Order: sequence, then C-alpha cells, then structure tokens
Amino acid sequence: MEKQYTSHLLMVRPACFQFNNETAISNAFQKNSSNLKTEQIKEMAVAEFDNYVATLRNHAIDVTVIQDSEMPPKPDAIFPNNWISMTKDGTVFLFPMLTPNRRWEVRPDIIELLKEKFKVNEIKDFTFYVNENKFLEGTGSMIFDHPNKTAYACLSPRTDKKLFIEHCKRIGYKPLYFTASDQQGHLVYHTNVMLTIGDKFAVICLESIKNNAEQNAIVQQLEKDGHEIITISFEQMEAFAGNMLQVESRGGKTFLVMSKTAYASLKCMQIEQIEQYTSILSVAIPTIEMIGGGSARCMLAEIYLPEK
Repeated sequence: MEKQYTSHLLMVRPACFQFNNETAISNAFQKNSSNLKTEQIKEMAVAEFDNYVATLRNHAIDVTVIQDSEMPPKPDAIFPNNWISMTKDGTVFLFPMLTPNRRWEVRPDIIELLKEKFKVNEIKDFTFYVNENKFLEGTGSMIFDHPNKTAYACLSPRTDKKLFIEHCKRIGYKPLYFTASDQQGHLVYHTNVMLTIGDKFAVICLESIKNNAEQNAIVQQLEKDGHEIITISFEQMEAFAGNMLQVESRGGKTFLVMSKTAYASLKCMQIEQIEQYTSILSVAIPTIEMIGGGSARCMLAEIYLPEK
C-alpha cells in the first residue's frame, strides 16, 4: 500500500519575502505589519526558515533546500507546494497559480537540481491554464489521501473545480470537492489551511463547511477510509491548526509538523488524539505566518520521486 507520507522534502529559502498585496485579495490569513521594515521582515523570515530546516534535519528528515533567486522578486517563494507536486513514478506536476507575481516561482532550474538526487521521468506542465483564468494551486488546493486514492478540495478563486476533477482523473484518485468559508464568510483560500490528512487521522475545521450534505460526505469518506476525525474550531484554523503535514524520518518514525502557533491553539485532548498516531514536531514561524498567510505545511513540497 502507498504511504501517506515521505521523508524527503523540498523547501525554498526566501530571498525577497514580503507582504504580497496580490495574494492578500484572496488570502484573509495575511496580516500586514506597519511596525516592521522591509529588511527586518526579510531577516526574520530567513532566520525562521533556517531554524525550521535545522529542526527537521535534527529529526532525521531529509530536506532539499533551494535558494530563491533575487530577481524577479518573489514574495511567496517560501511556499513551493503551490506550484509543484511529485509522484513515486517519477512525474513532476507544475500547476497554474492565481496571482501573476507567484508564477515566477516556477523555476526549471529547481527541477534540474532535483534530478541530481531523484529520478524525474516526466514533467507535466499545466501552468498554461492561467491563460484561461483557471487555477489549481498544487497541494495547497488539493489534499491527497494516498493509500485510499482520494483527494479533497475546497473550491475558491485558487482552486478550479474542473481542473481538480481532471487532475484526479489523471492520477486515478476519487475527487471530493466542497465550499469552505471563515467566520467572516470569506472563502477559505486553500484546502490545506482547514484540512490535514495523516495515515490514520484527519484534522479538519468542519464548521467551515456550511453545506450539511458536503460536510456529511467528507466525514463519511474520511471515516470509511479509517481516519479518526479531530475537529478544530474557526479560531484554531485561524491559528493554522489545519496547516500540518505528517512526515517520516529516515529511521521510520513519523511526525506531524506544525507551527508553534498551531500547537499553542490545540487543546490537551486534541494533542492526545494526534499523539495516538504520530509524534508532534512544532516550529516557530510567526513572521512567515503573519506576513505570508501560510504556515508549516505550506512551506513543504513533498518529494515522492524515486531516489537515484
């Protein structure tokens, strides 16, 4: 059976991390800080990033770090999971992103660097869909349950229903799509801020799914596939408690990676539920979360490619 997690991760070290005005239109999680200067934000983000990488490596998790290029400036390059995903048959998928200044993040040289260590048999490039105003932002838009070959997506300006269904058909996964919104009624911009799927558990903000039929369908599918459902509140979702990723160390131990913000929002019972299945690994990334509107999971692109 296919594993839900990998021990190989891709991370992009930021060169120009800043508040992105283009993405803020559809991302209610972003907060612009007038107290911090441009250089301060950059320095703080790099320090948080480096600490994150060191923490993963200290737990025997393999991380391939690529340095972001200075030009053109890419404020969100730190979130590579939106433009690339990789599968165990050696396929690399490139995805169409909503905002023009994020499309610069798609770098062929990153794929060339991956080829040094991993087998890449095919590159499937769907970035041309931006010309049709259709978007599907990788594993931000889609949450995969690999052993059960199921994919989940909350529809938003960044997640096109037709493209999602097409991609699921392409990879042989069952698509489940729904609408999720926050307390203010804004559409949740990415599925991976309200849903995390581990091997035997799922962390989900069910109250964000207003349609009862959709909510029931998601619950039934997750339970049918053997996941214990750990429900989080709107407040916990806003603290990025849905933005987590289960990963594996080289020794075969699994961790649920999350931010310290997310961990602090969890109740004792929720922590106990998670720790039945996996260890928790939390990292401090407050600047990245506040300015970028993304958290620990957004910064990780999983490498499922076969090693050379």
